[in-house]
Amino acid sequence: MSLPIRRRTFLGHSLAGLAAASPSLNAMAQDATKPLRIGLVSAASYGATYGPDPQPRTPGSNHGTAFATIFNGFDEEKAKAFKGTFVRASKRIEGARVVKIWDPDAVAAKAIADICGIATVAGSAEECVTDVDLALCIDDGSGAQWKYAEAALRKGIPTFCDKPLAMTAKEAASIAAVARETGTKFMSASSLRFVPDIVKLREDAKGIGPIRLCTVTGPGDLVYYGIHALSMAYAVLGPGVVSAHNTGREGGHIVRLRHEKELDIVLLVGARERMRAGFSIQLFGEKGNLRVEPDLKDLYAYLLEAFLDLALRDKVSVPLEEEVELIAALEAGQRSLELGREVKLGEVR
Repeated sequence: MSLPIRRRTFLGHSLAGLAAASPSLNAMAQDATKPLRIGLVSAASYGATYGPDPQPRTPGSNHGTAFATIFNGFDEEKAKAFKGTFVRASKRIEGARVVKIWDPDAVAAKAIADICGIATVAGSAEECVTDVDLALCIDDGSGAQWKYAEAALRKGIPTFCDKPLAMTAKEAASIAAVARETGTKFMSASSLRFVPDIVKLREDAKGIGPIRLCTVTGPGDLVYYGIHALSMAYAVLGPGVVSAHNTGREGGHIVRLRHEKELDIVLLVGARERMRAGFSIQLFGEKGNLRVEPDLKDLYAYLLEAFLDLALRDKVSVPLEEEVELIAALEAGQRSLELGREVKLGEVR
């Protein structure tokens, strides 16, 4: 995989309006032949700290190491010696390079920098998004990686915030407001939106429509990992969820999401210790039905291609308000379980 990423093209499309106000961007414009420079934030350790039973951060990161290796590659012998999670991407995206990494675990950050040839281990999250062209804020298990995005957005750096955008609709809306206020390009999405099987399904669905029912399944926590399953439905059907009714239980969610297009989405999300649900989506239309279990190979590369399309070509694949709505739908599903009734999205927004 090789995208036609060129620093000169990026500067022309994305930074022209900012260069006059920023000495660092003016300096960048003088040397437009080098690869785009990426700052990778909170990308070297992981701990599920968002729930009622927080887990300590441990070295390694699924998304952080996958993103780093997509752009920089890696030294296999050094990777073998790393004591922690290390995902080796099988495809590369050329023309951009991770030049800075930061993580609360400085030792892990230094180790991954060494494995992936990252020049600088930053001393803070803000330093990591200073004098770079793109910022990637990584899923670190906190559900609060959106907080790291603000510094980059206020510097005018096109920013990707890993899933989930936030754990609540109000938090998601607050960082979206910063992006609108600053006019900075900003994207957050699940990688499952962009795998070829789901992209194809969106086209195939036209042949069986109108769609009246959609079921999606996936493992894990409802908000933190349910975003992957629900994102498949959003990728195919678009936004428009107005309410959620969860008739399941903790660890086994059955959420009926009412959609304004006169259809329902049934979201099934099971905790890994209770059930081994895989990702699937099934559409029931007036003319037939379709079922897909998506192939997840190279899913992170497809996701990063979509972000680069935004940064380089102004192509918006996931409108920010749609991602905020998706978080609201998941939160409403969680709230519904707690209250024992249907919850409208307006109640959590």
